[in-house]
Amino acid sequence: MLKRLRHMLIKEFIQVFRDKRTRVLLFVPPLIQMLVFGYAATLEIKHLPVAIIDYDNSPISRDLVSRLQASRYFHIREHLSDHRQIKEVIDKGEVKIAIQINSEFAQNIRKGQSTSIQVIVDSSNSNSALLGLGYINEVIIDFAKDYQQETLRRSAPFLFAKMPKIVVEKRPWYNPDMSSQWFFVPGVIGNLMLIMVITLTAFAIVREREIGTLEQIMVTPIRRVEFILGKTLPFFLIGLGNALLIATVGTLWFKVPLQGSAVVLALGSTLFLLCVLGIALFISTISLTQQQAMVTSFFFSMPAIVFSGFGSPISSMPEFLQLLTYLNPLRYFQTLIRSVYLKGVGLDVLWQEMLAMAVIATIMLTISVMRFKKSLE
Repeated sequence: MLKRLRHMLIKEFIQVFRDKRTRVLLFVPPLIQMLVFGYAATLEIKHLPVAIIDYDNSPISRDLVSRLQASRYFHIREHLSDHRQIKEVIDKGEVKIAIQINSEFAQNIRKGQSTSIQVIVDSSNSNSALLGLGYINEVIIDFAKDYQQETLRRSAPFLFAKMPKIVVEKRPWYNPDMSSQWFFVPGVIGNLMLIMVITLTAFAIVREREIGTLEQIMVTPIRRVEFILGKTLPFFLIGLGNALLIATVGTLWFKVPLQGSAVVLALGSTLFLLCVLGIALFISTISLTQQQAMVTSFFFSMPAIVFSGFGSPISSMPEFLQLLTYLNPLRYFQTLIRSVYLKGVGLDVLWQEMLAMAVIATIMLTISVMRFKKSLE
């Protein structure tokens, strides 16, 4: 058995690596995708284009505008003279936010009266709109606080000296700089492993059936179990190699620290790849052509990424969709890989994720192997 399996593995590796284009596609696209997603995937909003209408044009209003300009979140692109211009620049997409400062802004502040600032937001992208409003509120609140404190310090220095102050001491754990890259890069590793292994495995088996070599292989002395192992084991090893490669790039290039154990990460990656192999083998049993395998793989991969918590929290989803995420192995692997990378936790914390992936892998491999044997008959 081992001899026949060895020959089967050699045959698969020769078939995969004999084409120069295939060799390039196996390793270069994952590296490019890691670099692209590592830089592009972020929860932060920076240099948001803003238009300003300053009807007051006083030193106080110009101070507020300068604070907005100094913030890394905003880029003041337009200084408008009429509020009727706001619709035009927002419709053209030139700015996302327009801030209007009324003519009595400084006068009301000096009198100690309340004043208002109008903020018009392009809410076609609700996430950017909410974050942009939040950043503007922070700048305006800090501006108002500083002005109030300076006024009190000048008018009543004795009272100002006795005013109690509350200082918020921020202590972010696991990600001191609160970098989005530290959150997204480990998640990208799981996504790339899923897409590559599920596509390669499903296509390889379907290709054998489509070009007619599957029947030729089955008339040889090789057993069905040996054939299944020979077709899936190479892509399991390729998946592990790719995982090691992109994880190394993510760690060294983006400087995402691996706080936990590499052994725990390797064990979790192995269980996740077994889940993906089971799913890919199942896809191969229901697909007659490579086009069908491609569409089916896409149909599974995209929802799996969305329901994994990669970009948005699972808790924000509707309850019935949250229940569906428990069937998604990528959900557990995203939790595992981020916890190992950033928190440095071990099996005492991650055993539930390990157990869930082991159960899914066992069920999917069992069902897929049984269906695959029937399809070979």
